[in-house]
Amino acid sequence: MPTLWNEVSLGRITLPHRLAMAPMTRSRALADGSPTPLMAEYYTQRASMGLLITEGTQPSDDGQGYLLTPGIYRPEHVAAWRLVTDAVHEAGAHMFLQLMHVGRNAHPDNTPHHRPALAPSAIAPGTEIFTATGMQLSPPPREMTSDDIATTISDFQHAAKNAIEAGADGVELHGANGYLLHQFLSPNANHRSDQYGGSTENRSRFVIEVAAAVAEEIGADRVGIRFSPGQATGGIDEGNTVAEQYHHLVAALEPLGLAYLHLVQIGDEELLRDIRHTWSSALLVHRPGRDLDSLSDDVETGTADVVPVGRWALANPDFSERLRHNAPLNDADPSTFYGGGAAGYTDYPTLTSPAQK
Repeated sequence: MPTLWNEVSLGRITLPHRLAMAPMTRSRALADGSPTPLMAEYYTQRASMGLLITEGTQPSDDGQGYLLTPGIYRPEHVAAWRLVTDAVHEAGAHMFLQLMHVGRNAHPDNTPHHRPALAPSAIAPGTEIFTATGMQLSPPPREMTSDDIATTISDFQHAAKNAIEAGADGVELHGANGYLLHQFLSPNANHRSDQYGGSTENRSRFVIEVAAAVAEEIGADRVGIRFSPGQATGGIDEGNTVAEQYHHLVAALEPLGLAYLHLVQIGDEELLRDIRHTWSSALLVHRPGRDLDSLSDDVETGTADVVPVGRWALANPDFSERLRHNAPLNDADPSTFYGGGAAGYTDYPTLTSPAQK
């Protein structure tokens, strides 16, 4: 995997290799959304990944969907994230906070204000979500007004500014996996008849406005964005609009000069090639379920500049060293993915530590 170990630039940072830690929700923040010292330990352990993209971090009360996810919109959030970023930088890594507004994929029981979720249209996802009282269906959201849209864009700007104040190297806008930005893009979740719904251009408008506003706030070279074209998550069904939608969206975002585009690639290789041709800055390509032997293929062919890694990085704090030396990997424990303490979080063994699991 020779090219995998070459340096690469993303915006204003330089990475030592082409690996990155993919964003993964772990639900270990405090009830008020503040990160904890245990979270600082978790990320610092994985500093050799070079770029750490954090778990989804809500930009507002309205953006929260799950229990114990972190925020970045209050002073206490900023102070707590600063402890994380300082530790990560001391260990030699860079960190981008992923800003995630879940939209309709929420439940009032999980949010600080207990109000209905916001979404492009009042259409429930038809999926269940974990709450303190067990699994419940996500109820129908409230359709966002023009004022709600403007406020939400401002929330993203404020959160991005806070992330930089907290020491992050940048932010990743979560436009994938069925969350709010993805909901605006999807015809089955967006039935609006105003300038934010209907045509491909209109459905893309909110995403483009969020990206432009955040880029203006903190600098485009500190902003990445994540998409998952065609992914049916959270009740999303993009139908036959996928290629047209993402051709338009990527072409519209390209002039902003963002630090990177992060794709969850699940099928359409022709679309991926077209995006690679259009997008001039760094491209991250994450292929869920790929085998280890093919991990560097996209980098070797020039299809991707960086390869984000999820479960392997979760279970192997020293994944890059293990990969470089062809060492065996720890298996991830799904029962500890969400919530809890150190077990299945900071106690995975490294090559130089005794087995703890």
